[in-house]
Amino acid sequence: MTTTRPRQGRPRHTPPSDPGTPAREQILDAAGALFVERGIAGTSTRMIAERVGIRQASLYYHFATKEDILAELLATSVRPSLRMVERILALVPERADPAAALYAVAAMDVRTLCRTPYNIGTLYLLPEVRAERFDAFRAERGRLQASYGALGTLAATEDVARSLSAERIGELLIQLVEVVIQIRHSREPDPADTDAIASSCLRLCGLDERAVAMARGEAGILLSGLDSMC
Repeated sequence: MTTTRPRQGRPRHTPPSDPGTPAREQILDAAGALFVERGIAGTSTRMIAERVGIRQASLYYHFATKEDILAELLATSVRPSLRMVERILALVPERADPAAALYAVAAMDVRTLCRTPYNIGTLYLLPEVRAERFDAFRAERGRLQASYGALGTLAATEDVARSLSAERIGELLIQLVEVVIQIRHSREPDPADTDAIASSCLRLCGLDERAVAMARGEAGILLSGLDSMC
């Protein structure tokens, strides 16, 4: 009697990067690495699938195009900060000092950018990200920048608030926070970098060292309280 062996599925091109990680997360991880290494135009869905170790058709089950993958990666670099800043803004000024709130937002945003795989923030300025397909990402980053402007204006000294509009303050603050993207080009940021960047945000708003130190301490309490509510 002849037995028929069950037909084996098409083998993976390469072993999966982490069998315990969901395929969608593996795709995002592989795409992030390739986008940073080779750019958007130099990366194909076939290359992403091969990096993960799955068939290209399997990738399409999760994402229709590489642009969809990029959109998701960009969103993960902004949305956590946007959610947190909106929660913190709701506490100002009744329950949180604006300077402490600004320090907390900046510190948390730096940490978020440090956690993004393969320094995804380097993709922000690529020409492809200016396409209409990424309007949602740019709108969310714009909301984050506007929130920085609102907090910065509330925290700023009278002289700074008179000389700079909320829009300009927001633009300067978000650029200051995103300097951590450049730091990651040469080394891994550490907690001292987080404090230096968040403190510099307050100095940009005109606060002196005593006010910065007070805000730093209050920001720690504020963030601990928000974490306990999650």
